[in-house]
Amino acid sequence: MSERAPVLRLSGIKRRFRQGEVALEVLQGIDLALAPGTIAALVGPSGAGKSTLLHIAGLLERPSAGEVAIDGRACSGLGDAERTRLRRERIGFVYQFHHLLPDFTALENVLMPQLIAGRGRREARVRAEGLLSRLGLAPRLDHRPARLSGGEQQRVAIARALANGPGLILADEPTGNLDPHTADEVFKVLLEIVRETGTAALIATHNPELAARMDVTYRLMDGRLARLPLAA
Repeated sequence: MSERAPVLRLSGIKRRFRQGEVALEVLQGIDLALAPGTIAALVGPSGAGKSTLLHIAGLLERPSAGEVAIDGRACSGLGDAERTRLRRERIGFVYQFHHLLPDFTALENVLMPQLIAGRGRREARVRAEGLLSRLGLAPRLDHRPARLSGGEQQRVAIARALANGPGLILADEPTGNLDPHTADEVFKVLLEIVRETGTAALIATHNPELAARMDVTYRLMDGRLARLPLAA
């Protein structure tokens, strides 16, 4: 049987920033491929460029050089409208801070991306309720973010990221703002759902215990990416 085509492929990704007369080479030729169902940890020191790499992979930022391909489709030549469509339909984002809409309930926060994508309200509501219930939030559907705990807010953010059935999840320290017990609970559910759906995921984390629970670990340091050997 042939190997599954990558959901995400990064080829020769470079990113430089200018500070006055100085050019900072944050990413220096990054290559990465994630097949469906692969959950990869992205580790490295603060300031190494993990968030920049995730933003480039998620089509939020353009690289200085190199190519990003989603589902085999090269994205460097795409206009902003098409990149936005790809993000909406194929990529789910989870951040350290949930970024929920404060004036909307948990249910409405998960409905919103589906309605924007063109899904009917009834179908969107069924999916939103199912995801939130799967994440243990069935009694909290009508609560606004201010009435939810930090862990509950992050669960809503995960449900929102999964709402449109993306093929790729990009998460930037998704449990970094939670206490250890809550972080473990939230991360466990995230991994379960990603594995069940066969989604590819790239998850930046400073927590080596969480990284060890993923399929593969990549370290970003000095602008370069290296795959780490599996622990014995």
